[in-house]
Amino acid sequence: MGVSALGTGSGILTQDLLDKLRASDEAVQITPIDLSIAFENDKKNAFEILDAKITNFNDSVYELKIPALFDERTVDVTGTSASVTAAANSDLQDFTLDVTQLATKQIEQSGSFATTTDLIATAAGSMNLNIDGLDFTINYDATTTLSDLKASINTVAGDKVNATIVQIATGDYRLFLNSADTGSTQDITITDTDGNLSDDGGTTAGGTKLTTGLTAAQTGVDANFTYNGQAIVRSSNNVTDLITGYDITLQELGVSQVSVSQNTQNILDRVDSFVTKYNDLIDELSKLTQASLDSAAKGIFSGDSMIKSFQRAIENTIGNVGEGVASMYEFGFDVDKSGKLSLDTTIITDKIKNDGKNVEAMFSGGDYTNANGVTTTVTGMFTEMYAVSNEYTKSTGILGDYQSTITAKISSLEDNKLKAIERLDSRYEILKKQYAAYDLLISQFNNTSNIFTDLQNAASNN
Repeated sequence: MGVSALGTGSGILTQDLLDKLRASDEAVQITPIDLSIAFENDKKNAFEILDAKITNFNDSVYELKIPALFDERTVDVTGTSASVTAAANSDLQDFTLDVTQLATKQIEQSGSFATTTDLIATAAGSMNLNIDGLDFTINYDATTTLSDLKASINTVAGDKVNATIVQIATGDYRLFLNSADTGSTQDITITDTDGNLSDDGGTTAGGTKLTTGLTAAQTGVDANFTYNGQAIVRSSNNVTDLITGYDITLQELGVSQVSVSQNTQNILDRVDSFVTKYNDLIDELSKLTQASLDSAAKGIFSGDSMIKSFQRAIENTIGNVGEGVASMYEFGFDVDKSGKLSLDTTIITDKIKNDGKNVEAMFSGGDYTNANGVTTTVTGMFTEMYAVSNEYTKSTGILGDYQSTITAKISSLEDNKLKAIERLDSRYEILKKQYAAYDLLISQFNNTSNIFTDLQNAASNN
């Protein structure tokens, strides 16, 4: 005889009793695993935040250890006669540019044509276009119009000359030839090789409107200027061969004062970024490794020697780098009692402007010369610091696979939890069947007892 629900027969071995027993077992077997999973997830989240701050810190250190940072140049120009740019690592200097003449293009115009469709020749032939000593052959025939000629010149000699047609007045169209380059060598001439050019719409040969009839609308001249009083002549207003790494563009007549200096502000910005990123990292490390009896204040990595070791290594670099030749404190850095880094911008700015070579050497490596004239080749403070940090954080470093270790532990705990749940499921499925059987027996015993009781009561009544 079966029962429909556990405990309905006896009222003793109920589902509620089984649920309470299972809850007790889960508290012992499952809850500790859940707490461990939650703790490891908290560690994983905390490490992701820490890892981002470590990356920011490493990036800021890397930027200061690159020698190219000290090669960047700032150009200040007073005056509007010229603009100047300076490439990285170019000479530092102040100079004066006095522009007395700008380079111009050669511009020639033809004689007048009545329309753009006027025929320019009586028969097939060619003309020779010479510009800057280069010859170009321009072919024509009896059907070539002024517009056709313009197109042919641009196709054949477009790299050296630009042909356009300009309407001067009604019935007055002229071909203009503009040299692509400036300077005094850009003379433009046209010679009729076959003598078939025409001045009257292809009626009569021997035309001169495009040859001897060319007149200069503007003469190409060289640029003339002085560099610190020294006279300079160039064929172009864009001068790139005066000083190595300098690109000078002459813009108008007049005088300009030019100062090319090291890009101090860029260096200061990078140093300031480093200080900020260092303090962000140290703050995070201090919070995560803080020891306390108060669980709310206790850092999640307070018992993790690896994270603490990394923190000590980074903090120690501030006082240890410099290889005994110089220290970070000499360049305006300082650390307060709480471990926060600060920067005296007055000191570092003065060092960069007045002792730039030594700053570069001590930051990124090179030859450092002390006050006594002794030169020492050093690795560079930020090169040293980057090496220390990278030893921990590179892919094969101490912290390199830390996150994957946490992830693996979480996965293992979740597997253990699943197995524990499966064991409990199996156990309580068996218990449920046993309780159902026991409940049926108890019910049967109760029924038998009730029969005997009824029989005894009946006998007593009789």
